[in-house]
Amino acid sequence: MEQIVSDNAEKSRFEIHDDGELAGFAEYHRFGEEIAFIHTEIDPRFEGRGLGSRLARAALDAAREQGLAVLPYCPFIRGWITKHPEYADLIPTAQRARFGL
Repeated sequence: MEQIVSDNAEKSRFEIHDDGELAGFAEYHRFGEEIAFIHTEIDPRFEGRGLGSRLARAALDAAREQGLAVLPYCPFIRGWITKHPEYADLIPTAQRARFGL
């Protein structure tokens, strides 16, 4: 099965498609040099296959490539960063305590 993550800027969200079908998304608000992740959702039909993790990694990698600071308001993205501390540097130092990181 082919899984593709893309940035749907018109809808302000990263989307993951599985064999061409929308399987989930991570909504964001972008302002200046910051990107705030506010909600992540995986369709129940696609749960348990690691798509949420793949989506989070791709969205955070894109933020890193664009030089954006990350504000993880979304509990899923925040939890994912907790499990993958190599991404904690994306969160501004002054904001890390606010997010428990």
